[in-house]
Amino acid sequence: MKVGLFQYSPYWEDKEKNKKKILEILSLAKSKFELIVFPEMTLSGFSMKTALAEPFNVEESPTLKFFSDVAKNFSTNLSAGFIEKENEKAYNTLFFIDKNGEVIAKYRKIHLFSFAKEEKFYDAGDEPVIVEIQNLRIGLSICYDLRFPELFRIYGKSRVDLIINIANWPVTRIEHYNHLLKARAIENQCFVIGVNRVGYGGKDYYDGRSSVIDPIGNEIVCIKDEEKLIEAEIDLNLVKKVREQFPFLNDIKLI
Repeated sequence: MKVGLFQYSPYWEDKEKNKKKILEILSLAKSKFELIVFPEMTLSGFSMKTALAEPFNVEESPTLKFFSDVAKNFSTNLSAGFIEKENEKAYNTLFFIDKNGEVIAKYRKIHLFSFAKEEKFYDAGDEPVIVEIQNLRIGLSICYDLRFPELFRIYGKSRVDLIINIANWPVTRIEHYNHLLKARAIENQCFVIGVNRVGYGGKDYYDGRSSVIDPIGNEIVCIKDEEKLIEAEIDLNLVKKVREQFPFLNDIKLI
């Protein structure tokens, strides 16, 4: 399965410029992808400006419409993030779109980053989300969620094949990001895709390190400080082989 990790430096809180930039980078792609993953709050950066929020409706959300068109035009499944509004509430949301352009799932970030006062601006999600496409089970997560293994044990117990984490994780704590991605892969014996941004966002600097980790913790790819669509090939048969050889998941006791 060929996957694309869209690591880029978004213009701060400027959705229209970022749409153009994304299309420019995608136009350079020489491969076809079955899945492309974009970073957290893809078109805005990690912003507390809830005025940027949009409803979870393709007809009313320019962001969902844009990515629905991207999925159709490039014939790929994709996941990306945006600021979602529902009634008077705002959420940090990951959405998943299939290659036909249909929005098939959303995950609202459960663990809000209190260090940056994220909980002052956003409401938290309250449930794990698993997407199923082409006999592939994918667990969804956003950035800070990585620090809380309880969510991912639910995905492991549900036997997902792949975990996606979209992030805006600054360079000051990037080694944590690298190690946590590997830990989540090892403990749940599945592939993990982590996609982070690069460049400056607000006062923070990001160096990417977008990665694909295999079910035994090996780094298939990890790219630093480059703005590009990163290509990686993952063999999903490896998930079954590892779990059969080392049936550790059978011993989980969630207490």
